[in-house]
Amino acid sequence: FCYVYRFWFHLKPETGGDLESKIEALLNVEKQMRLNGDVAGTKKAVIDILNICFEAKAWKTLNDQIVVLSKRRGQLKQAVTAMVQQAMQYIDQTPDIETKIELIKTLNSVSAGKIYVELERARLIKRLAKIKEEQGLIAEAADLMQEIAVETFGAMAKTEKIAFILEQVRLCLDRQDYVRAQILSRKISPRVFDADQSKEKKKPKEGESIVEEAPADIPSLLELKRIYYELMIRYYSHSNDYLEICRCYKSIYEIPSVKEDSAKWIPVLRKICWYLVLSPHDPMQSSLLNSTLEDKNLSEIPHFRSLLKQVITMEVIQWTALWNTFKDEFENEKNMLGGSLGDKAAEDFRERIIEHNILVVSKYYTRITVKRLAELLCLTIEEAEKHLSDMVVSKALVAKVDRPMGIVSFQAAKDSNDILNSWAMNLEKLLDLVEKSCHQIHKETMVHKAALKL
Repeated sequence: FCYVYRFWFHLKPETGGDLESKIEALLNVEKQMRLNGDVAGTKKAVIDILNICFEAKAWKTLNDQIVVLSKRRGQLKQAVTAMVQQAMQYIDQTPDIETKIELIKTLNSVSAGKIYVELERARLIKRLAKIKEEQGLIAEAADLMQEIAVETFGAMAKTEKIAFILEQVRLCLDRQDYVRAQILSRKISPRVFDADQSKEKKKPKEGESIVEEAPADIPSLLELKRIYYELMIRYYSHSNDYLEICRCYKSIYEIPSVKEDSAKWIPVLRKICWYLVLSPHDPMQSSLLNSTLEDKNLSEIPHFRSLLKQVITMEVIQWTALWNTFKDEFENEKNMLGGSLGDKAAEDFRERIIEHNILVVSKYYTRITVKRLAELLCLTIEEAEKHLSDMVVSKALVAKVDRPMGIVSFQAAKDSNDILNSWAMNLEKLLDLVEKSCHQIHKETMVHKAALKL
């Protein structure tokens, strides 16, 4: 069989005949090699059938032969894999977009359900989705990408898996399918971006699947980290989750390539400061606020250092003066990384300042009139009551409003157990003081007695 095969290929260039006769002769050779179990011979016969179709630019015949060869009885896995890989090299050389789509669809149908060509199928689907997106069919491209669960592919490189999932997330965000985007994004653990790149790759043990190298167009792990957090910013911006947006920018800020270039980290640090101020007051926000204030790079943007210091200082902030100071900086964000903060952000900025002022008042006052509270907040009585009520409902503080008397009380009501516990604590402290006093008196008495004896 090997002799017949070699004889055919040595004489092939000189022999005449049309395309069909050449294919027929090669199919006979392929059959003999396949039935004999010759892997190398079958792979070469299959590849040469594809090559002569490609050289003749017979694209329809090429598609037909791919389907026929894949369905032949007892076809070897290695031959199907070689055929799909070889045909994938022809995709970029197709004469028009229709031919390209048809070839990709043919290869996709051949590789469907075959684990040994799942990696090739994922790459084919990605290319087809890109074509659909370029044609403006975003929903169709997103549906195509969602068919593939690359997290189960053992032969795919880690960076290629992450890039594929990020592409799925991006398409879902483009079609405004935020629920599915969140589900897909959870397939990527943020800890994967902190893996030590300096460690050498372990050699696969016997029996383990060999992981293929990622294609050259796949970004590095740190670049994928930046893309991941930029997509998460898009997702959290939909629900105005300012604290999560801030944490995403914080992660981008920690990337070495960003931190080493001031042109890159200054816009990111500005966004961190803005979203910290826009975030509702809670322990996580306070922790991030303090850690950001300790950042030495903040000295490069002194306006934002003063903004964070005002927010963290327990003093009433005059909204009008603050807005006049930072209005231009707020408008400048349109030309910065991530784009403008939007009209909603301006309203939320004012809300956060009012909440800060109410927290300051609650710290220094146990009881205050609603009228005086409204004066301190620069609001009407109705607005002051509304903001105070919202904070009580969200459990940001404890307060009671006596509307007939017009008095706000910031003291929390104690139950009987708390009162008894406080009494017990006070009695314990009193007895402690009595015991210490008796000890001191006894000590002084003994000292004087000893002095008199001398």
